[in-house]
Amino acid sequence: MDNYGAGLDTAFHALADPTRRAVLHRLSKGPASVSELAEPFAMALPSFVKHITVLERSRLISSHKRGRIRTCSLEHENLVAAERWFEDLRAQWASRYTNLDNLLINLSGKNHDA
Repeated sequence: MDNYGAGLDTAFHALADPTRRAVLHRLSKGPASVSELAEPFAMALPSFVKHITVLERSRLISSHKRGRIRTCSLEHENLVAAERWFEDLRAQWASRYTNLDNLLINLSGKNHDA
């Protein structure tokens, strides 16, 4: 079991879809209305709103409604958790590669001595 919990699972589920990744990329530039976010996609607004719902449930975005306009904003906390997970994984593999390098250096040194 890892230290990241279900939040990381929902974040990766949300990130698995290219439409949702594109929405996150757009929101990295600043808040936008659902209509603005949906504009580049060839899908009906109700279908697009399902993507927004997945992103909200994963806590990668938040939204607030003012009148008839629903505006979305990026929430960095769960993205930071995913980034930390990748950093931990990268550190594990870097350590393994260092150990392998050291082993190969030691083995090649022993072969030269023989």
